[in-house]
Amino acid sequence: MSFSNVGMILAAGYGKRMLPLTKLEPKPLLRVNGITLLENSINFLIKLGCKKVIINTHYLNHQIESFIAKSKERKKIIMIYEKEILDTGGGIKNIIPHINDNNLLVINSDVFWTENNLIDAKLLINNFDIHNNSTLLLSNKENSYGLDKMNGDFILKDNKIIRYSKGEEVIFYSGLQILDVDSIKNFSEKKFSINLIWDILINNGELCGELMKSKWFHVGDPKGLSIVKKLFS
Repeated sequence: MSFSNVGMILAAGYGKRMLPLTKLEPKPLLRVNGITLLENSINFLIKLGCKKVIINTHYLNHQIESFIAKSKERKKIIMIYEKEILDTGGGIKNIIPHINDNNLLVINSDVFWTENNLIDAKLLINNFDIHNNSTLLLSNKENSYGLDKMNGDFILKDNKIIRYSKGEEVIFYSGLQILDVDSIKNFSEKKFSINLIWDILINNGELCGELMKSKWFHVGDPKGLSIVKKLFS
């Protein structure tokens, strides 16, 4: 199952953790080092080889649509407006009719992706053929900036992912994954978290992971944004 060259950016959320900065502007349009998070994400996917980029929107969608209309990459971009927010899993399921592929590269828009991250992401894509399963890119706490959590998201053992338990190494989900479309397209719910799909895959021993070697910059709240801005100033 080779990589399909289709990427998705999750950009529909209200950005509540980023308030008050997102009261009048959607989080994907906040800037780090003079570039919006959304443009950073688009450039990252294209550098990874994506020929088509799909962006789901809801909150302040007109601002995002206006931004994309001016983008030099606009011909490669498809905008999918959600009348109601479908959550991460529902948002991904909602775009499946717009693709003709067996897998999909999905990234969060609240990460500032770097050139060094490309190396890790390309390795994940290359190893996707080996794993032949949905795969998440992970970051250990020592390499993570802008996210201050004591507990991790997952445990990685022999490239297989299980849920974090206290006392284990703290590893975070980086916001990048390749999903086997079959694992999600027949899920009965319309609005749901991607965590539900992950848990099913984990229970079946079918969720794989790759650990980043590069530094990871999370921009999920004002504190994280301030930290990352300072690092790139």
